Amino acid sequence: MFFKERRVSYHFINIEEKPMSRGELESVIRNIAAEELVDPESKEYKKQQLQYIQFDPLSKLMEFPLLLKTPVVRTRDRATCGYDPEGWKSFL
Repeated sequence: MFFKERRVSYHFINIEEKPMSRGELESVIRNIAAEELVDPESKEYKKQQLQYIQFDPLSKLMEFPLLLKTPVVRTRDRATCGYDPEGWKSFL
């Protein structure tokens, strides 16, 4: 809704159907720490019981894309994850 209201074009990708490639994920990680991309509130996080173990966020995100905190919004050189209207405004 945020982008539609501001008439900003965007491209929606369903990560269940088409997960991020390793290169795409690494590109986002250049702007956001991998740990911040993991959603501890997600069903997948609880299913994998990640609250009880240490893990490599990049490898877990590659294996289980539903761990990703969404939406991931990116431009050429910046990215945000989760609900972040203030961050999105900085893209405009």
